[in-house]
Amino acid sequence: MVNTVDPDARLVRAERRVLEIQTKLHRWSGEDPGRRFDDLFNLVHDPAFLLVAWDRVRGNRGARSPGVDDITAHAVRLSGREETFLERLCLQIKTQTFSPQPVREAKIPKANGKLRRLGIPTVADRVVQAALKLVLEPIFEADFVPCSYGFRPQAPGSGRHRRDPPAGN
Repeated sequence: MVNTVDPDARLVRAERRVLEIQTKLHRWSGEDPGRRFDDLFNLVHDPAFLLVAWDRVRGNRGARSPGVDDITAHAVRLSGREETFLERLCLQIKTQTFSPQPVREAKIPKANGKLRRLGIPTVADRVVQAALKLVLEPIFEADFVPCSYGFRPQAPGSGRHRRDPPAGN
């Protein structure tokens, strides 16, 4: 069966759904800091979360860097098999058969002439990591105070307050 849905419209719908769920997670976490979130696993394999995660991975500067499996996000995109890739990944996560692969190690030069080790995960691992980030970030973001911005999505002075929903990175 050929998917006749406009991919851009599908992504917009997925982004809207993810943001709505992130907003709820953030609100619930802020209202009850001791709250337990028992069903987050289902969000990680939710097709909307995987599609938004895929969009971020494929648009990333590392989209042309292969992991140990020699597959790049760029190659998946060019092959036109994005939908198949995401469906397979969704099924693997849902059935708990997904297993992260070792990272490919590369050494890149530093300004001082030394080398820095860089671990490059597979594309599938990057998508799962991005989906996990989409699920977990709004929960933990609610615990931060406005002045703790070191690794947060928005810089100080952005006008964002402690209880605002995450920006959706």
